[in-house]
Amino acid sequence: MPVMERLASLPVGNLLGEGVLWHPDQQAAWWTDIQARRLFRYHPATEALETWDTPERLATFGFIEGSEQLIAAFDLGFALYHPQTGECHWLAQPEADLHSNRFNDGKVDRQGRFWAGSMVEHGDPLASDPAGALYCWSDTQQAACQLSGLGITNGLCWSPDGRTAYLSDSARHCYYAYDFDPHSGSFSNRRVFARTPEGVGPDGACVDAEGNVWNAQFGGGQVVCYSPDGEVLLELDVPVSQPTCVAFGGPDLSWLFVTTARENLSKAQLAQEPEAGNLLIYQTDVKGLPVDFYRG
Repeated sequence: MPVMERLASLPVGNLLGEGVLWHPDQQAAWWTDIQARRLFRYHPATEALETWDTPERLATFGFIEGSEQLIAAFDLGFALYHPQTGECHWLAQPEADLHSNRFNDGKVDRQGRFWAGSMVEHGDPLASDPAGALYCWSDTQQAACQLSGLGITNGLCWSPDGRTAYLSDSARHCYYAYDFDPHSGSFSNRRVFARTPEGVGPDGACVDAEGNVWNAQFGGGQVVCYSPDGEVLLELDVPVSQPTCVAFGGPDLSWLFVTTARENLSKAQLAQEPEAGNLLIYQTDVKGLPVDFYRG
């Protein structure tokens, strides 16, 4: 069973911290505050924190090898974004006609393709056929829809061999596993991987070097580690009710970074959760996987 020790709680006050990633060359954690329209970079070795205002709500992003640009999914769609200059080059807005939706969670896969899923922001994500979907942006230079009928797309990650994909629908409190074809990028054989209680949404996730899945449980105040078979290996209680995303990083990829949110919490709740919105960092006795870079 993994062992956890808290290292730090960075008081950044995020409304909706999300999408945390570790950049191995920079030795820095990156993440976004979607609702505040801000991007963060933190160097633990020097405790230097940088922030950038984003042109739209930045939902998720990936690193590009040898470039200062990011491959990004803003609330409206896919873009190349340069934080230092603010330049944003739009690539595709596949849901421009769906004004009730915005993009949400995503990640770069083992093959260097960028994935991002949408969510029903205004309307009923529990409708019989919700409008959320999962898209892939690759060297085909188009946003290809691979899955549809999702309420709130979250938790996208892949097994170490890239042949199993994990994706949650937070609105349905359900985390799914799929067979994934690394060549074509197709999903098949959906099955339930894990379920969360009512009021708790399976949010951002990552996979460690052993293939275990680490999932932030929004509304549940926990990060849960599952075996590849869906067995609960660890329930890490965090000091906030709304953890949002997790990623491994640090000098040897044994630190767990956890973004959190303070959005929708009352004054009374915030008084009880003074660390809501912070970036939490834990030392573990397991190792994560290196981040995958976008290769277009």
